[in-house]
Amino acid sequence: MLNFSDLLPYTDQFLKGLLTTVELTLYSTLLGLILGAVLATARQYGSSLLASVVSVYVELIRNTPFIVQLFFIFFGLPSIGVMLSPWQAGMIAMVINLAAYSTEIIRAGLGTTPKGQWEAAKVLGLSFKQTLLRVVMVPAVEKIYPALTSQCIIVMLGSAVLSQISVPDLTYAANLVQSRNFRSFESYLITAGLYLLLAILMRKAFNMIGRRVFSYRVTK
Repeated sequence: MLNFSDLLPYTDQFLKGLLTTVELTLYSTLLGLILGAVLATARQYGSSLLASVVSVYVELIRNTPFIVQLFFIFFGLPSIGVMLSPWQAGMIAMVINLAAYSTEIIRAGLGTTPKGQWEAAKVLGLSFKQTLLRVVMVPAVEKIYPALTSQCIIVMLGSAVLSQISVPDLTYAANLVQSRNFRSFESYLITAGLYLLLAILMRKAFNMIGRRVFSYRVTK
């Protein structure tokens, strides 16, 4: 028999967990996308050595489980003197993971830029940096924006494993609550609903930002 009233005393636990998940998602999305854009530019237009280094990083992260990356950062780095709190380790793992995937997605967008745009910008006297930021990057991101949005949501959902190192996120709250009142079905049902709500809100937020940014580019 379902009994959600047993969860009411733990409302604060769920809200704190939800807030932690939102906080981690905001920071990791912002930093991961910035790092991904920088690495994508380096891989697409940098020297062969720099492109190779970025390629190794991307392949390493994309071909290893996220939870192993997390455990390496939290449990492995202390052996060489790098001590991190669970929150710091979780955020760094999310940034590194998102940056690797977004690097390849953004690079795909950069690769679709017609050569004529670079030549036109050169004729106008624009520097490499000006051409990249004003001519190439925004149209490239516009083309891969849906894929980028999906990847950010995937990373948010993947943050559920951070509870394994005691990050007090939404899944950690669900584990804590069900261990105290044994209402596992209700606890995880509520948690699943909150993750679904977060994913929907993230997609709507990305869509709104995309409409503003890309319509601005067109009108200008």
